[in-house]
Amino acid sequence: MSLNITKQNGGDSPPFAVSLKDICKSFGPVRANASISLDVLSGTIHGIIGENGAGKSTLMSILYGFYQPDSGQIELDGISSAFRQPSEAIAMGIGMVHQHFMLVPNFTALENIILGAEGQKGLKTGLQLAREKLQELSQIYGLEVELDSITEELPVGIQQRIEILKALYRGARVLILDEPTGVLTPQETDQLFEILKALKSEGVTILLITHKLHEVMAITDVVSVMRQGKLVAHTKTNETSPEWLAEQMVGRSVLVNSEFAPGKPDKIALSAHNLCVSDKRGFNSLKSVSFELREGEILGVAGIAGNGQSELLSVLSGIIKPAIGAFSIGEYLFNSSQPADPAFLRQLGIAHVPEDRHAEGLILQFHAFESSVLGYETNSKLGRNLLTDPNIIKEHCSELMNSFDVRPPNPKLLSSQFSGGNQQKLVLAREISSMPKVLLVGQPTRGVDIGAIEFIHNTLIKMRDRGCAILLVSVELEEILSLSDRIMVMNAGEVVGTVDKLDATKSMLGKMMAGIATDAASASSALNIPELTSAGLKGGV
Repeated sequence: MSLNITKQNGGDSPPFAVSLKDICKSFGPVRANASISLDVLSGTIHGIIGENGAGKSTLMSILYGFYQPDSGQIELDGISSAFRQPSEAIAMGIGMVHQHFMLVPNFTALENIILGAEGQKGLKTGLQLAREKLQELSQIYGLEVELDSITEELPVGIQQRIEILKALYRGARVLILDEPTGVLTPQETDQLFEILKALKSEGVTILLITHKLHEVMAITDVVSVMRQGKLVAHTKTNETSPEWLAEQMVGRSVLVNSEFAPGKPDKIALSAHNLCVSDKRGFNSLKSVSFELREGEILGVAGIAGNGQSELLSVLSGIIKPAIGAFSIGEYLFNSSQPADPAFLRQLGIAHVPEDRHAEGLILQFHAFESSVLGYETNSKLGRNLLTDPNIIKEHCSELMNSFDVRPPNPKLLSSQFSGGNQQKLVLAREISSMPKVLLVGQPTRGVDIGAIEFIHNTLIKMRDRGCAILLVSVELEEILSLSDRIMVMNAGEVVGTVDKLDATKSMLGKMMAGIATDAASASSALNIPELTSAGLKGGV
């Protein structure tokens, strides 16, 4: 499918950097790509959007040589090409930045960039030549990176720049970005878009896989929509709207921005006082955090990533213990001397959807049915005579997949074989199906398409209305404003203040995220939360 776009001088159509013709690809009974034909104009930013499992990543993986098509043809600049492996695609000027970065954590940025492309010269000479070339690329495209920094110590946004530089260093003229903003803050996303504009101005063709419609509207020239393995729409971005694109993605009308009725908070479900977390270096990543979470409410935690939200979730879910302070759930008190145990917390009705589904939510080498019961293996409904029954677990997983629209709905597939969004839905299904009293949820819609976002948001609201107390951590301000009854803003590990949803604005929250308290917000010190003591409370188990 192609657009009739001609040069302004009335000449022939401009050359296509990439032409895909009747691409088909199946994995067993699942047809990921069905006769897809697509032309991509040189020097443009071309959006590829669709629901999780629509076949976007598979199609781009074929272009990158990671998969081979069952049938069909690829042309680069009008020349027929076929790639048996990524190295052949790289040699032809195609680069790909994956959703989950392919970097060696303890290597420097420079070492990661040249890894596999060191050349034949002596190591010292090769490193110096690489450094000079990368400094030139950095200046041209605005990709500033400290080349001698250890990669794992760098912010996620800088790690992404390393991936882009790695592709450009290898001569990429077609750059594929798979969900590039899924782990970025709003500020890092803005910086990425400036880099993409610079790349485009230098003639680089960019294929952008994303589910975020506002980003599609902001940065792309052309957008193609995939649904259930097929290409269903193709249009210039300035001739469409988010609402129309959402309908094409899902096949029905979708509410792009939802407004929900306020909750009805009841008694306190979780109370925290003066929580502090210190790392091995003595750095306080969480500083004197106090708050109350009530049944029947969603308390949103807003802030730029890396400001203590992750540590807060880890403390409350029992993954790490506080250095100072305590929190209580019902009659149980947890602190540094009586730390919380994740298994015991689950017995108390506490569920946790972690921010990083790969590191904490799934075991990628496990089958989906095994991942669907992680942490809940002792549930008597999953077996007989204290032993789990694989057939019962598979049936349970199948029910979860149908309820949460996990695609493909095959419990026997490995967890690693699902798209990122479908992995997220599997984790959410597992935790929400336990009918928790308290739900700790981090980035619930990271890497999830708009149809699934609508479903997840509605599910969280239904849980709240049934009396569940929900602590929601998200870097998406729209999500926080849409779902929360109250919003607690964090900066540098501290609570800047808490504001009712009806009083909150993006401008206000943005200032608070920068550490500037406002009159409408209650400072954490003014919340009048009583100090937690062990009097009348049981210790953690």
